[in-house]
Amino acid sequence: MQRAEVRKYATYYDSENKILNYAQQKFTEIFGDLFVGWRDNFCPLIVDSVSERLRVQGFRMGPDEPADKDATDIWQFNKLDAESNAAHIDALMGGASFVTVWGDEDDQPLMVPESAEDVVVQYEPGSRRKRAAALKQYVDDWGIEHATLWTPTRVFTTDRPFTGTDSERRWSEPQETSNPLKQVPVIPLLNRTRLKITPFSELAAIIPVQDAINKVAADALVASEFAAFPQRILSGVEPLPENPSTDDIEAARQEAIRAYIDRILTLDNPDAKWGQFEAADLKNYVVLIDMLVQHMASQSRVPFHYFLLNGGQAPSGESITAAEAGLVAKARERMLHFGESWEEAMRLAFLVKGDTSRAKAYSAEVIWDDPEYRSKAQLADALLKMKELGVPEKQLQEEYGYTPTQILRFDAMREEEMKRAKELADKYGLSDMLGPNGQQQPGQPGKPGQPQSSTRGEAKPKTPQDKVASVELKKAA
Repeated sequence: MQRAEVRKYATYYDSENKILNYAQQKFTEIFGDLFVGWRDNFCPLIVDSVSERLRVQGFRMGPDEPADKDATDIWQFNKLDAESNAAHIDALMGGASFVTVWGDEDDQPLMVPESAEDVVVQYEPGSRRKRAAALKQYVDDWGIEHATLWTPTRVFTTDRPFTGTDSERRWSEPQETSNPLKQVPVIPLLNRTRLKITPFSELAAIIPVQDAINKVAADALVASEFAAFPQRILSGVEPLPENPSTDDIEAARQEAIRAYIDRILTLDNPDAKWGQFEAADLKNYVVLIDMLVQHMASQSRVPFHYFLLNGGQAPSGESITAAEAGLVAKARERMLHFGESWEEAMRLAFLVKGDTSRAKAYSAEVIWDDPEYRSKAQLADALLKMKELGVPEKQLQEEYGYTPTQILRFDAMREEEMKRAKELADKYGLSDMLGPNGQQQPGQPGKPGQPQSSTRGEAKPKTPQDKVASVELKKAA
């Protein structure tokens, strides 16, 4: 049941949803396969606009600790910079994704994101957190179906070869082993905002609106074919007889109306009349589609300029901050739920390594990148003001968006610069010009207190005696 539900949303996200439905069967017969691959699909935008703002930078395994280097190593070892993004997309799209945590032959923790099409979790009765069991079931490239069942104490694995019909296929005898982690090592990433266990897809409320947009688009295509040009009417013109002769056809050809850009239409028959229906105004369809897209934007809290509404002109300055406030708040809300899952997965990874201390670090937290997009100039100005308030430098670096690995590199690079400056100062006899941090003190090279002679024709800096003499001269004047 879960696989079927997720598959429905996946077809819309992957733009594999059904083709356009015309109002009448005859339109399908007329157009045939002309528009089979055509879809006006906004569903990927709804999901990607949130997922692109959910970027994990690192982990802090305690409130008073810096970013944990071992946690970063585990994250990088499992290539989760990219895999975590895919897990977020699956959770937003289908309502849930999963992370399995286990150990390899070297007892290195393996954190593998899994699709909700392959993994399902059963909770203890009355609990939203305690997991009773988890099952992974998938088919490999050779057609063999595999299944793994985890319980807090045991692990069962089995397979079913691809032979004969489904009724003839049999599962092999399960292989049973103990579970050294003493808990179900499958952590769900649930997309939810309420207390119910069943998560929801971001596309649940969007798909009906998307179907309506496709319906109106199909009507617009039909109108562009049959009613986008004037329909002319002729009355009073005698039709050809049932079995026309050659003379009848020639006479009809002579009387036929041929419209050219430099001719005036005339009829020899005094009783003949003509007229026309005006072409259909296709702007009505555009207005209706725009209205549906606006409803979609309001329901999903995605800014209007993402849909190229209002001429596709993106706001600037404080306007874009206000326009994206709802989307940013939505991303921060998803960080709360996804963050709890990643923290539990990381604690379980340390349990695999045998680190019982960090395996119980319940105050751990995920370091997320800022979901709000701001110009570097605005962000730097804000951080300078925060520095005046006494915010530590490393916290400002995190706020700017640097990863824990980059911040550690900054410390090493700064130490290397100070070491290099000290070596140069010792080499050229300028050690007394360096401050305690290895930086050159304000002033000019040379002996302390002595001004440097100008080499470019500028005026030399005045000594204290020169300044006193200048003041005395001004008084005398």
